[in-house]
Amino acid sequence: QVQLVESGGGLVQAGGSLRLSCVASGSTFGITTMGWYRQAPGKQRDLVASITRGGSTNSADSVKGRFTISRDNAKNTVYLQMNSLKPEDTAVYYCNFQGPWYSSWGQGTQVTVSS
Repeated sequence: QVQLVESGGGLVQAGGSLRLSCVASGSTFGITTMGWYRQAPGKQRDLVASITRGGSTNSADSVKGRFTISRDNAKNTVYLQMNSLKPEDTAVYYCNFQGPWYSSWGQGTQVTVSS
């Protein structure tokens, strides 16, 4: 299965920006959708944004206008540009690649936004 590695998380002040990257190893043939999810302590893992191989995007209402998902199919990489960060964005962010018969997850990267 595809192995994913996230990077780019860290500590940032409210109003700041971060750019997350997720690199997939091996062949991504058959992958239909790539996405970013986040999970705060005591809460469920929720979709932040997703993108298809063709570039169609979807995002949660809470991040519309602030976060942008993009991908580079040739590099097997998906990005999440996060602007105007808020303390409520604090969570572990996970990358996901979805195929027709399996779903691959990264180990997550911590994003902490201070007020």
